[in-house]
Amino acid sequence: MLKSTAVKVSLCTAALFFSLGAGIRVQAAESISDTGLAGITPVLDSYYVATAEVEKGEAEELLDSFAKQKEEPSSNEVKKVVSPYANLGISVADNYVNIRKEANTESEIVGKLYKGCATDILARKGDWVKIKSGKVKGYINADFLAIGTEAEKLVDEYADKYATVNTQTLFVREKPGTDKTIVTMVPQGETYYISKEFKKWAKIEIDQGESGFVSKDYITIDVKFKYAISIEEEMAKIAAEKAAKKAEADRLAALAQEREERRQREEASKSTQSSSNSSSSSNSSSSSNSNSSSSSSGSSSGSSSGSGSGQSVANYALNFVGNRYVWGGTSLTNGADCSGFVYAVYSHFGYDIPRTSRDQAASAGHEVSISNLQPGDLIFYTNSGGSVNHVAMYIGNGQVVNASNERDGIKISRYNYRTPYKARRITN
Repeated sequence: MLKSTAVKVSLCTAALFFSLGAGIRVQAAESISDTGLAGITPVLDSYYVATAEVEKGEAEELLDSFAKQKEEPSSNEVKKVVSPYANLGISVADNYVNIRKEANTESEIVGKLYKGCATDILARKGDWVKIKSGKVKGYINADFLAIGTEAEKLVDEYADKYATVNTQTLFVREKPGTDKTIVTMVPQGETYYISKEFKKWAKIEIDQGESGFVSKDYITIDVKFKYAISIEEEMAKIAAEKAAKKAEADRLAALAQEREERRQREEASKSTQSSSNSSSSSNSSSSSNSNSSSSSSGSSSGSSSGSGSGQSVANYALNFVGNRYVWGGTSLTNGADCSGFVYAVYSHFGYDIPRTSRDQAASAGHEVSISNLQPGDLIFYTNSGGSVNHVAMYIGNGQVVNASNERDGIKISRYNYRTPYKARRITN
């Protein structure tokens, strides 16, 4: 009996080794690994012990059992699925929460995390959380953060989605569908805010009141959060705002001086002409008419045009990038709409142009070719009905500065971020 059992065990052992060996060879053909070999010995040892006193049928059952155990991964081999938002934190402070250098309220403030801004969670330290948001790293009390699954619930509320065009030219349509009216065309690489998203289409915002639908096959979608601002960044922002206000005040003062000097020149000219008329009494009739006409002509010419090159106008306009868009506004520092922005910029150089984009496109300066743009030129854009509804200022290198919309404010874009309609030059 013992001899028979031994034979059976030897045969079954050979079968087990062959089965495991075949499995190892197949695995090695796909990826080189030593983990299979390390598992053979304990399985065989267990098998020898278990089959020492069993009959053939029982041994075969055990063989199947061991084979199944080898196929099922152990608990430490199973990879846990981690949420992409596991280390995400979103500020739930009423306005903002201070980011401190150390985990206590007496520590130095290194930045501010405003409500809805996101951060990476680096570590926990009691009631404090170590974070990194934007360029700022420090500590925040956990009470002011939604973390992990709680933060995930706030993603749609506080994160923005943007579409970047990944084809050379993309049609923007009035409604979803390739058979719908084309509103405009947008170029490769330009990025637009997504206000609505559908299965195959996304609605993008171009300018205030100007939007349309693009196929998701031709855009790359990015989810973007707002992040913390460091104390240095906040100070730089304040300094930029002060510089913009100073630039506006300085330009107004310079304009006032230019106008005063022009007035004095005109007064001097009138005085000279009056003296000349008095000394030439013999020719008073003809001379008086001539001088009167000349004086009137000179005054009209002086008030109809300003001073400053297109480049100086464009450079001045760049001082206000980042400032607010306000419908109907003409303030370079407190808010302007598209036509109010260029109107205000040019008025600071003494140029009197129409207030609305439609009137500017019709009569401001003189028309020039889109292919012959110079800094300071105004570029106009139309809606789907063909009416002018937006204006931007060319600043060179294929770019424009414009008061775009309430979300982006005054910003820089490529001149063809939507299809240009015409251009006009204001400066001489």
